[in-house]
Amino acid sequence: MAAQGASRGFSLRFDRDAPKAHDRPMVEWIESREPVPYPEAVAWMEARAEAIARGAAAEAVWLLEHPPLYTAGTSARPADLRDPGRFPVFPTRRGGQFTYHGPGQRVVYVLLDLNRRGRDVRAFVRALEAWVIDALAEFGIRGERREGRVGIWVLRPDRAPNPDGTPREDKIAAIGVRLKRWVSLHGLAVNVEPDLSHFDGIVPCGIRDHGVTSLVDLGLPVTMGDLDLALRQSFARHFPDPP
Repeated sequence: MAAQGASRGFSLRFDRDAPKAHDRPMVEWIESREPVPYPEAVAWMEARAEAIARGAAAEAVWLLEHPPLYTAGTSARPADLRDPGRFPVFPTRRGGQFTYHGPGQRVVYVLLDLNRRGRDVRAFVRALEAWVIDALAEFGIRGERREGRVGIWVLRPDRAPNPDGTPREDKIAAIGVRLKRWVSLHGLAVNVEPDLSHFDGIVPCGIRDHGVTSLVDLGLPVTMGDLDLALRQSFARHFPDPP
């Protein structure tokens, strides 16, 4: 029985008629042009991950947006949901805490087979971070990692420093993954031009002392298509085809 993508922006099948491995691209890139409801996205990822694990489908990178919503990762603290009635809240099995998704944010679901790419979760997350940093560099943005703070951060010298005198830093990209039979699900979200006030309903990723920014908030007229191109161009440097 076939499993089909449920979004209006894509349609995929995983069944006995799927192309043989040597006929498929190593990694399939998929783009949904309309916001995808979160439950449909999760159902699609589950089906695709199963198909990848059994060799019936290629690995995939899915570019999409969601309607406004909050997701609660496996480490989410109830107190970090500041406004529970603002948007729908979806528990999710990815790592991390509360995250916002909505229009103007590029969500990138990365479904890769770590059985073939090395069963090293830490290295996989580092590669995701480096990939985002590389893509942001195409626009002159220096994205940085921070020990103990998941995601990608940018310094804000244009903003007042923190009360302790340290420079202001804002998060521009969130990362959260899950593995199923060593196939990755979920991935990352990069803020292009979301409504940043929507983050006020949560403590993003449980971090209270820093803010959230976007490409447009930083003064860059970057479109979703611009970011997609930068992600595509830098992907192979961090996720080369396995032997």
